[in-house]
Amino acid sequence: MNGELLNMDCRQLREAIATGEIKSAAATEAVFSAIEEYEKTIGAYISTFKERALAKAKEVDTKIISGEPVGGLAGVPVAIKDNMCTTFGATTCASKILENFHSPYNATVIEKLLAADAVIVGKTNMDEFAMGSSTENSGLKQTVNPWDTSRVPGGSSGGSA
Repeated sequence: MNGELLNMDCRQLREAIATGEIKSAAATEAVFSAIEEYEKTIGAYISTFKERALAKAKEVDTKIISGEPVGGLAGVPVAIKDNMCTTFGATTCASKILENFHSPYNATVIEKLLAADAVIVGKTNMDEFAMGSSTENSGLKQTVNPWDTSRVPGGSSGGSA
């Protein structure tokens, strides 16, 4: 089932969650299982928010079961680039200089994702301050291509790739 979940596009997953075919909590667990399996090799994530994400996923599942209105991305797990400010977790821009920076506000895109009931699972690696095209220039760690670890994933959003 995890393989099926991870191969769905956003629209397919959203529809499966909306109809109750799949629970958001199960989809979110599948994402974290994949992160736990591959992260040490790939280095895609700077930070993850497992507890927060699972709580949000369960909240969305409860809303759907009870017939409450939900947002357009209700229950869909998403990762965000680490240059998007959030009030939860550090926003480092993949730089040691900002390693402990915690934003006092959410970026507009984060507010929109939250309003749409998306489940934010973590922040992805990038070239430091988005200055590069390979993700070899992250100040925190290097990300490799998941299909061929001898290659780069591209950038500056290499963790997202």
